[in-house]
Amino acid sequence: MIVRGRAVPGVLTAAALLLAAGCSSGGPPPGLESTAPGSTAAAPSSPGPAPTRSAPPAKGSVTVLRTVAEGLDSPWSLAALPGGGLLVSSRDRATLTRIDDRTGRKTELGTVSGVAPQGEGGLLGIALSPDYATDHLIYAYFTSASDNRIVRMLYDERKPAGEQLGAPDTVFRGIPKGVVHNGGRIAFGPDGMLYAGTGESGERGLAQDIKSLGGKILRLTPDGEPAPGNPFPGSPVYSYGHRNVQGLAWDTRQRLFASEFGQDTWDELNAIAPGGNYGWPDAEGRAGEAKYRDPVAQWHTDQASPSGIACVQGSVWLAGLRGQRLWRVPLDGTRAAAPPQAFLTGTYGRLRTVAPAGGNRLWLVTGDTDGRGTPKRGDDRILELEVR
Repeated sequence: MIVRGRAVPGVLTAAALLLAAGCSSGGPPPGLESTAPGSTAAAPSSPGPAPTRSAPPAKGSVTVLRTVAEGLDSPWSLAALPGGGLLVSSRDRATLTRIDDRTGRKTELGTVSGVAPQGEGGLLGIALSPDYATDHLIYAYFTSASDNRIVRMLYDERKPAGEQLGAPDTVFRGIPKGVVHNGGRIAFGPDGMLYAGTGESGERGLAQDIKSLGGKILRLTPDGEPAPGNPFPGSPVYSYGHRNVQGLAWDTRQRLFASEFGQDTWDELNAIAPGGNYGWPDAEGRAGEAKYRDPVAQWHTDQASPSGIACVQGSVWLAGLRGQRLWRVPLDGTRAAAPPQAFLTGTYGRLRTVAPAGGNRLWLVTGDTDGRGTPKRGDDRILELEVR
């Protein structure tokens, strides 16, 4: 059942534009026949449209420029503020912290009330309002005592540290919760709509149930209503058949990509099309069946477990938790232009979030204090990378 929060007057709703125009809409996105060891891209099913831009080079590079901040507790999501500075959510402490990206100085904004951390749940994804310059609203996805939900809060920098967050106003509720598979990534798309990746909370059947919010990518207005033009009228569901989506990103042509945790065999990078069925629990990884959309690339679960993703320099970059590495997938349209390439393997432990930092730079957030890693001195941290 879908339950939405009340709308708040004064928040501007962005004009609805169909993202479908930027995504592939006919059949599974084609890929490559072979890839690097331990990872594969989907085999081509039919010739794709001729690329309008040259593909990025097959081999890329990553340079760690500096450590921006250290000593973070269970960081999960990152949002860059327009005037400088980074906001980071703490899954287990349910706090939002501002990081000065020049000095690394940390200022705690406050605690998000209503968060009930347990297992993989807690304070997860954050995103800035499309009208942040005027409304100063921060959106957050979190696990409560009863469900996963999306709220928004006023950020008032004039107040003392620890008291700068307003009370959370619930925008959307009723997403199934579990000890595992809570999804949690949220992001505003180029169309001004709010996208949310959810998990099936360990109940596999929810992923194929269009009436359930579990195992989906949702598309909402900023006020939490089903976005105009969604593939299922009156429903927030944008795509389904997902196990646990924790990464959302758009390329320069406004095509949506998402990362997904597999169970025993294949993790996935998917090109998302409205109304697409991505197979779970009937398919894990490439199925080669017309009713399911095959991944752009896939990895064995011990080499990826991808959480956050970002599109920079013509490639999708995936932060791997269990795999403890940063993956690069160069794109040619919605197909992999070359085999996935791994960087920083084992150097910084579990990697939770990656986000654009402008130009050819990325912010990378480690995830060793999440209860499954082995924290080292200084963990967790934010790094600044230069990528090609």
